[in-house]
Amino acid sequence: MSEFLTGLLRLRRGPWEMVATILIALGVFMLMQPFVLWAFTYSFIVTLIGTVMFIIVSHFPE
Repeated sequence: MSEFLTGLLRLRRGPWEMVATILIALGVFMLMQPFVLWAFTYSFIVTLIGTVMFIIVSHFPE
């Protein structure tokens, strides 16, 4: 866990790509669930933020 936090603080690609991937998956899950309206409402913006974040952090150093 400490290595993960160190990678986040040092702006390394691996940990930030994992965060972006989790955001994308969370956004898709929010889009597909039929129970909570606020989650469905914000699902597109969460997916979009995760996608843009993934594009940006893919240029970070290993």
